[in-house]
Amino acid sequence: MENDDRSENEAQDAPVGARGAVRPTGEASDSLWRHVGHRWFLVMVMAATLASQIQGAAVSYQLYALTHDPLSLGLVGLAEALPFIGLALPAGHFADVHDRKRLGAGALALLGAAAAGFWLVSRSRDHLGVGGVRACAYGLLALTGVCRAFLIPARNGLTSTIVPRHLLPAAVKARTALWQVTAVTGPAVGGAIYAASGATAAYAVATTLLAAALLAWTRIGVPRPAPVTTARPSMAASLAEGFRFLRSEPVILAAIALDLFAVLFGGAAALLPVFADEILRVGPSGFGLLRAAPGVGAIATSLVLVAAPPFRRSGRAMLLSVALFGAFTIAFALSRWFALSLALLAASGAADMVSVVIRGTLIQVRVPGPMQGRLTAINQIFIGSSNEIGAFESGVAARLLGTVPSVVAGGTITLLVVAVAAWRAPALRKLDKL
Repeated sequence: MENDDRSENEAQDAPVGARGAVRPTGEASDSLWRHVGHRWFLVMVMAATLASQIQGAAVSYQLYALTHDPLSLGLVGLAEALPFIGLALPAGHFADVHDRKRLGAGALALLGAAAAGFWLVSRSRDHLGVGGVRACAYGLLALTGVCRAFLIPARNGLTSTIVPRHLLPAAVKARTALWQVTAVTGPAVGGAIYAASGATAAYAVATTLLAAALLAWTRIGVPRPAPVTTARPSMAASLAEGFRFLRSEPVILAAIALDLFAVLFGGAAALLPVFADEILRVGPSGFGLLRAAPGVGAIATSLVLVAAPPFRRSGRAMLLSVALFGAFTIAFALSRWFALSLALLAASGAADMVSVVIRGTLIQVRVPGPMQGRLTAINQIFIGSSNEIGAFESGVAARLLGTVPSVVAGGTITLLVVAVAAWRAPALRKLDKL
């Protein structure tokens, strides 16, 4: 946001810590890669995301192999989403008023404990039985949702502490590109480990990677926050301030809403085990490739975006990318050729990447540092949880309509959402350079 007050502009140009204290980074700021803290930050993102993807692939395929029920895949998403949604706003408040470094460390430690729990349950599956494995898996997924609720605002808010403001767009692109790389390798590696050694080995690898992520997180140097001289606002007042800010930014609100409905209805990721097992008949290895395919397209697109100048018409680019995501999803549902299905999933990932970068850059650039935690939490309620709620919706729709009709219907709804957004959100449609 622009402001005529020169002193406020100068304050917003500096990195902001967990409690809103402005301070120098102490490092040369002409290049993103000269910031040691940011390099450790990317190592953490890579290890944690890779672990999450491997674990997610193993959980989905193992539960479907045990039950052969698409609704069980939907419940995977719901088990993680409910605690995430319930705690996202308080977690955002905590990330803005408490030490983000300690908050993130605690969340990563518990994520590692949950991964170890999956390993233990998998080793004990013969004693637990199908019902016991399902109950334990859903409980551990709920713990994972709690950890994600606190980790994501702490992680994203920390970026504005370790990276100067003028490098934030580059930092968002780097983080997103690295996430996509691990999103490609994670499911493929998870599927390969599952096919070769079973789910237990996949959970062991995920646990090890989360331990490495925690170690990298502890290596991130964060300047000591300045003493807080004013009373901290109550949680209710803090969250109300975040919602008021979001309401004053119609472009951010429209971008979040657009991605919300696109992910909620348009994705096919939750039903990929069904496509791999019953429609394309490619088994767990093919499932890993299907899970990785969207990331392949996203990586290719991210490389282009990193090298290319900013979008001249960002709003139109976002609307077009979401529309293409819906169209590619419909085509994937109708495909019966494995190679074509992989290509269509890759194309959907490429389209989604454009939307992710534009929305992420909007939040990092237009939201003041002291409010990053709350706005990230609000964003994650709409976007992050919509992945899990969308997985539940996909499972229910597949049970009622069938797998292919449910995915076609979801892609069609995504196209309708884009049309409504283009009509009802002129601020987004007219958005120029970020």
